[in-house]
Amino acid sequence: MHKSALVMWGGWDGHTPKETAEVLAGKLKANGFDVRLENTLKPLEDVEAVKKLNLIVPMWTMGEMSNEQWNGLNQAIHDAGVGIAGVHGGMGDAFRGRVEYQWLVGGQFLGHPYVGEYTVDLTAADSPITKGMPKSFKYNSEQYYLGIDPAITLLAYTSYEFEGQKCKMPVMWTKTWGKGRVFYSALGHVAEEFRKYPDVLEMTTRGMIWAARA
Repeated sequence: MHKSALVMWGGWDGHTPKETAEVLAGKLKANGFDVRLENTLKPLEDVEAVKKLNLIVPMWTMGEMSNEQWNGLNQAIHDAGVGIAGVHGGMGDAFRGRVEYQWLVGGQFLGHPYVGEYTVDLTAADSPITKGMPKSFKYNSEQYYLGIDPAITLLAYTSYEFEGQKCKMPVMWTKTWGKGRVFYSALGHVAEEFRKYPDVLEMTTRGMIWAARA
């Protein structure tokens, strides 16, 4: 039986939401998913329908989510075990006024004081998402500074230096939200980056497949 995914794009245009959603939807289709691509959050209001999905992929920077839409998303993931996966601001800087959503994701964008080349290091976590991937690689983009849920399973991080302080900043992780699996990657500022860094697209694809309800 085919797995079903809902990919929703919208919000701030600077993150090429439509193009990025199409790239991710294409990868899901290539992996046997039936994909519904929508540029509205309205589908979340049909709670019984979203509960039947295997995966939800939001590509929606900033914006607002109604109580009804949050209720549908939360019930689908937390109660029914639907997976959620996403990238960069499309999932990690969305619905700023909704703290529960940020808890679901496991992190929230705070800023990117540095933009340019930086190194991403994989952790030793045993995960099908990062297995066989380069242990360390250069990436040229916004380096996200995030507020983080300490309960995440960290898959990749970067070393951040800002105003005389150094820290290990999470870049890619998994977690659970009730019965649902969550995958997030801070990489993928615009769709072009997925063409430029095929390994990042591969890990993102694996993350979506991992998160999808079995």
